[in-house]
Amino acid sequence: MEYILKNGIVYDPANEINGEKKDVMFKDGIIVDDVSSDAKVLDVTDKIVMPAGIDPHAHIAGPKLVVGRLYRPEDSRRGVTQKTKVLRSESGFSIPSCPATGYRYSRLGYGTVVEAAMPPLEAKHTHEEIATIPQLDIPALPLFGNNWFVMEYAKDNNIEDIAAFVAAWLKISKGYGIKIVNPCGSEAWGWGMNVHGVNDKAPYFDVTSKEVVVALAKANEMLNLPHSIHIHPNDLGHPGNVPTTLETMDAVKNIKKGSKAAEIRDQVMHLCHLQFHAYTGNSWKDAASGAEELTKYINKHDHVTCDVGQITFDETTTMTADAPMEYDLFKLSGLKWTNKDIECETAAGIIPCIYSPKNPVNTLQWAIGLELFLQIEDPWKVCLTTDHPNAGPFTRYPRIISWLMSNQRRMEMIENREVHKWAEKRTTLATLDREYDFYDIATITRSAPAKIYGFTDRGALTPGYRADIAVYDINPNEIDPSRQAADIEKGFNIADYTIKDGQILVKDKEIVKVKESQNMWVNVKGWEQNEQKVIDNIMPFFTQYYSVKWENYPVHDHYVSNPIRIDVDGK
Repeated sequence: MEYILKNGIVYDPANEINGEKKDVMFKDGIIVDDVSSDAKVLDVTDKIVMPAGIDPHAHIAGPKLVVGRLYRPEDSRRGVTQKTKVLRSESGFSIPSCPATGYRYSRLGYGTVVEAAMPPLEAKHTHEEIATIPQLDIPALPLFGNNWFVMEYAKDNNIEDIAAFVAAWLKISKGYGIKIVNPCGSEAWGWGMNVHGVNDKAPYFDVTSKEVVVALAKANEMLNLPHSIHIHPNDLGHPGNVPTTLETMDAVKNIKKGSKAAEIRDQVMHLCHLQFHAYTGNSWKDAASGAEELTKYINKHDHVTCDVGQITFDETTTMTADAPMEYDLFKLSGLKWTNKDIECETAAGIIPCIYSPKNPVNTLQWAIGLELFLQIEDPWKVCLTTDHPNAGPFTRYPRIISWLMSNQRRMEMIENREVHKWAEKRTTLATLDREYDFYDIATITRSAPAKIYGFTDRGALTPGYRADIAVYDINPNEIDPSRQAADIEKGFNIADYTIKDGQILVKDKEIVKVKESQNMWVNVKGWEQNEQKVIDNIMPFFTQYYSVKWENYPVHDHYVSNPIRIDVDGK
């Protein structure tokens, strides 16, 4: 159980190691400073060594995925493989089967993936599905932004009871943190409506989207949760949504971080798939990029981080708890659409989407995503995502990396008209010559997501951390990423080694071992009396008006495979 990764070229931003040739050692699943002479040597001379990847925002488990697979059999027919002595069969492209999801992340050198939207009522099913995804540690974020009790407490500015409710709900659902999707909008969807800005009120609730966001952010910090609120703002995908995005970020700028949370993260808000919230104009006829305005704000403020949701020009499947937006997309595209509301407590829509480089709107979206990456000055504030599968499958991450590292490739796509002329006419992408280096790539795919989530055991090659390590068959001394974009994509497309908790899962670019997934959840301590008081208070209302029993919610231990419980002192 002792190993030395010998002579690799290490990129470990959390420890400020930038391309240093050195050995990395681990023992019994943990990174260590030294090992005995009996340690097994793995020769990785002149290959890139990084911490294993961390995906901060993806949709890989839960009811949306199941419905998506059922109503898109054409997607499930893609990516089909036969089982082997080690692996089960695989299927699916944008919505891969559960085993395929784990295998494909492992091939990319990833070890942790966050399921970004878990309906509390279907948390049991989400955890059952997580248990069938191998190779990964998976935290899940329960949805709070349209909960009736949260909206009532926010209306009364009753932050203590919201905090108690959140603490209880995280235990009940075995969740990791607070997810907010289109606050007040899903409640409006129950009446066939939507909200269109942070100052709109939920129908029949005298509370605005902004008040819900601010109240949940205060509660988050009161509890010292390791991750900040994780928000999908109002007006996703609509031209002219930049003011809504700016006002959402600005609403929480004066909220003070929890004393213990401040030790592990900087932000009080993580804004997800920012590309979908970065459009100017009044309609798609005059839409243009709002990336510059958003990145100026992010560059000046440390209370917000983001992930991008980068378009990849694929046929994919969009699925989000923002059901009214999906209905709008259905009306625009005419493609088949299904609704997935959970007892009117949360809402979701699912629809196929074809992102074409010849389509002006899709090209605009593609260019805006790259603008965000290139204009946010501090890579610790931005993470690589496709909002899988909404903007494209996670298997396209290597292609995105090649775009970020090669201005030449981006300009070829623009000048050779591989993409629509809107990329040049309605964005600033053609004027941006910044190129990411390997240290930056390690930051946005490893170190930054770990810090943003408050992980203190991964995302770095620090002694005492989990031995989650990726090795890529790329010699940074012999490759010019700017001129060899195809080689960069190929190199990151499959790891030479993927090591998870000290176990070698991928060796010589082949999966050699399958490991049971682990389920990460946060247990808030010190609020138990407050939690019980809140539950006692809401129970009469719940019993009278909800169409399901309270007993349907708790996720019992047998649903949670091999759990990693993170205890948090909430006082």
